[in-house]
Amino acid sequence: MVFEEKMITNGEPEDEEEEEEEEEDMVDPLDTMRSMCEEAEHCVHTRERLEECETRVGSRSSTMEDCTEELFDFLHARDHCVAHKLFHSVK
Repeated sequence: MVFEEKMITNGEPEDEEEEEEEEEDMVDPLDTMRSMCEEAEHCVHTRERLEECETRVGSRSSTMEDCTEELFDFLHARDHCVAHKLFHSVK
């Protein structure tokens, strides 16, 4: 009889809702660090170049151009900043 009561109380939907709310409040520190790095001067510059390329390519009906280089430049700048900040704090 005790076992049946535990099953009933452990499986209540209220408990599951509370766990889901706690999970939603969690923020990935990597996302936070990436956001901070995206505001750095070099990242802002590479993001602007990427956005200009996307606008230029998007305005054409037919083009062979893509924005791969600009995207890689932005990601490299951001990830370089993240790595520097992350490993600097680990030392």
